[in-house]
Amino acid sequence: MRTADFNFHLPPELIAQHPAPQRDESRLLVFHRKENRLEHRHFPNFLDYLRAGDVLVLNDSRVIPARLRGVNAKTGGKFEILLVEENSPNDWWTMLRPGRSARPGTEILIHPPAAAVKRESLTTTVLEKSAEGHYRLRFNAVNDIKDLLEDIGEVPLPPYIERKISGLSPEDKERYQTVFARSNGSVAAPTAGLHFTPALLEKIRALGVKICFVTLHVGPGTFLPVKAENLSEHTMHSERFTLGADTVRTVNDAKNSGARVIATGTTTVRVLETVAAQNAGKLNVHAGSTNIFIYPPYRFQIVDALLTNFHLPCSTLLMLVSAIAAPDATNGREMILSAYEEAVRERYRFFSYGDAMLIL
Repeated sequence: MRTADFNFHLPPELIAQHPAPQRDESRLLVFHRKENRLEHRHFPNFLDYLRAGDVLVLNDSRVIPARLRGVNAKTGGKFEILLVEENSPNDWWTMLRPGRSARPGTEILIHPPAAAVKRESLTTTVLEKSAEGHYRLRFNAVNDIKDLLEDIGEVPLPPYIERKISGLSPEDKERYQTVFARSNGSVAAPTAGLHFTPALLEKIRALGVKICFVTLHVGPGTFLPVKAENLSEHTMHSERFTLGADTVRTVNDAKNSGARVIATGTTTVRVLETVAAQNAGKLNVHAGSTNIFIYPPYRFQIVDALLTNFHLPCSTLLMLVSAIAAPDATNGREMILSAYEEAVRERYRFFSYGDAMLIL
């Protein structure tokens, strides 16, 4: 398949710039795969499609305030830093703009936001540049930069969300985070989980649905375009994950009994299918990283249904959704693009702060 096959027209005004007034007030497009049928609902109606014995799997990764701002210690030139991956305390791979001004040895003064607790500027030193264009930085004279991020960092909103002062809004600090987030590490939210409230989760449990968690720390690669013309030539970005014993037991029991496993978000799908592919279709306790690239045709071994948001044209996320629309077949692309056309006509809100889609 070609990357261009996953393109579609999206009016810019449908890109959600703010979340719904309440988390669960988003709309929900329900796609019934067998009948190739759509329903227009609202997110609380998600409960109508659940049944006792189902397993709902969520990603509990927590977004860190990963965007930092600073200036060149010698020239005063401004830098924007996005923390990507920790090598060890105070040693990080980052995305750095403008990169042309960041030669090895460059010292950068980190400036906390104006609203932050007053503290002396920290410094970081550029160590090297990777083949992928990432910059390795060492943070100086601090025990662990992670302990300071709540004071000096900003919410790493995706590039399509526009703010006059990026990442400092109290709304974003609260809403660009799921209510069940608990494991620090993501630089982008697992957005399908943003719609849940504590009350809604309790109602789901009351239906006899088992809720369990995986942890996949979402990296900036989730927003990167697929540059290869053919999907078979694309190298997927890698993301760290952990899969614990409770989830392994719950999901394996569900598969053995014939109960459904409903994944919340493409990140959850990637964890479950990665581990199953390495373990003869079953889950086991696992910690590592995955660069699995799921696109049509793909035979899913764990996931039976998917709750997700609406994704960017030509993105790996859209390709995964197309695969689950028609498992082990190639016509899922046409089915999803047709559903997206309907979503555009009905003025659904797209991307991170947008509406949701349930694929059954």
